[in-house]
Amino acid sequence: MISWKQLTSLGNKAKADGGFSRLVDACNQLVSERGQANLYALATAVVEGWQGLSRERHDAFFAVLATEFDADADAVMSAAKAYTQAPTPAALAALSTATESRRQELFRRINRTQGGTATLLAMRVALMGCMRNRKGLEAVDADFLHLLSSWFNPGFLHFEPVSWNSPAVLLEKIIAHEAVHAIASWTHLRRRLESDRRCYAFFHPQLPNEPLIFVEVALTHEIPGAIAPLIALKSDDAMKDAPKADLKTKPPTTAVFYSISNCQPGLRGVSLGNFLIKRVAEHLIKEVPTLETFCTLSPVPTLCRWLDKVDAASLPPTTQEAYNRLRSWQAVSKPLTAAQISAMPVDVRESLLRLTTHLLVKGSHLDLPDPVARFHLDNGARLEAVHAAADLSTKGLKESLSVMVNYRYDLDAVEARHEAFVNHDVVYASGLKKWLKA
Repeated sequence: MISWKQLTSLGNKAKADGGFSRLVDACNQLVSERGQANLYALATAVVEGWQGLSRERHDAFFAVLATEFDADADAVMSAAKAYTQAPTPAALAALSTATESRRQELFRRINRTQGGTATLLAMRVALMGCMRNRKGLEAVDADFLHLLSSWFNPGFLHFEPVSWNSPAVLLEKIIAHEAVHAIASWTHLRRRLESDRRCYAFFHPQLPNEPLIFVEVALTHEIPGAIAPLIALKSDDAMKDAPKADLKTKPPTTAVFYSISNCQPGLRGVSLGNFLIKRVAEHLIKEVPTLETFCTLSPVPTLCRWLDKVDAASLPPTTQEAYNRLRSWQAVSKPLTAAQISAMPVDVRESLLRLTTHLLVKGSHLDLPDPVARFHLDNGARLEAVHAAADLSTKGLKESLSVMVNYRYDLDAVEARHEAFVNHDVVYASGLKKWLKA
């Protein structure tokens, strides 16, 4: 890990750059200002200084935040000593004040100005980039995460439906930020916003038409086992054999969350998706009272990586046999295509389902868990079903050999299932037991 001395040296060397030095001075003035009159002007100067800072200076700027804007060590020690001698509420409050870094107050004051919220998100994105190559900045990121988690609390956010009548600038953001199943065109977006589809997002008051996270929902009559019928155009080949939905004569019974996309990388680590799913479910129950089932159709993005890394000898005997069978089939099927997946022999398909179920049930608390599984299981969902040939896109074949999964949300049981997952227990449907037999 980089030393404190090295971080200090990095920041000091960068101060030879006049623009960098002026930005640091503006930060010091902003955090030291006692009156309110100059706060806006100083915060604006910091925002403009950051926007004009070259990428090459980002790591030096965060080094300055890590050192010059940290808590005063002497003040912390003094307050801690006072509290140990007299552990009164006043002494505890003084200790809490002493341990808070100057960075946090700097961030708070930046957040008050026009464009401040967006600037802080941009700063954190840059910080995360710097942290990949430079250690010692973790405390700065912890302060960012602490404050952003408060400012982006779901209770302070706007929950809104996104429709074809939403502003074009917002619809463009939906297309650009869709992270699970790419939206190929405006025509495809319109399909996802028709009467049997829904899209909902969280927004922050300071970021108009900038979705923080959004979820796409299909209203159906059954739990789906493939993604194509949910996102394809009605004229596409994928829809020829799909059941025709007529929501007027046959109201939907199932809400399928088939895509959740985070739009702000600066909010990584801020929990929003779980609140959004529950908020959408509550909203849909009122809007469409015939709904009985809430589930997902989710990818398994780490399946292929897990297959490449897992020690086959560590698997149960039947699962080990499944592993060998699948790998043998893969070896003679390269390059793998959608047609080959669709024509996969039954025993190979069953091997793929067995291995996926093993990963999600037995591996969700190990070294290489699937992030989508952890999200839904920790959110109180039940692993409901596993499907092969469910996503025949290039991405689906590359990441998960076409496998997709249903997680089911029983709103009355999510708290109990969350507690089970916290205690390293994965709740799954009885139909999956056959894939877990040794």
